[in-house]
Amino acid sequence: MHITLNQQAQPVPPGWEDEPLLWLLREPLGLTGTRFGCGMGQCGACTVLIDGVAQRACLQTARGLQGRSITTVEGLAAPDGTLHPVQQAWLNLRVPQCGYCQSGQIMGAVALLRATPRPSDAQIDVAMSAHLCRCGTQHRVRAAIHQAAEGAKP
Repeated sequence: MHITLNQQAQPVPPGWEDEPLLWLLREPLGLTGTRFGCGMGQCGACTVLIDGVAQRACLQTARGLQGRSITTVEGLAAPDGTLHPVQQAWLNLRVPQCGYCQSGQIMGAVALLRATPRPSDAQIDVAMSAHLCRCGTQHRVRAAIHQAAEGAKP
């Protein structure tokens, strides 16, 4: 069995087909950017893109993702290492405080900008409310999403 992960065909190790995608990514595949938060799909720390839509990796299995495209935070940068506009904006504006939930928030922001290239503050707040973060950096998250939207190609 194979899945499409970060634009590459990836074999799924035997015995991992029905395990949560979160643990498949982190353990045998070594992609630790996707974080465990709650294991119930409520916090957003494990957010990945599935066919360009933000989804919780703790609620998905490889078997259920055959034929679909999965992107993790490790798959956002260009092959030459150029960061995705959202990643660059996160760095420019020093968004993270503790940083634990940031990969999930970045993936949520990427999905938002794909669906709504020039979001309003209200649209950003609604989209990012799906990510549990207690660091109090929501204003920087909003500013970074606006910066990424300005730098992204239409």
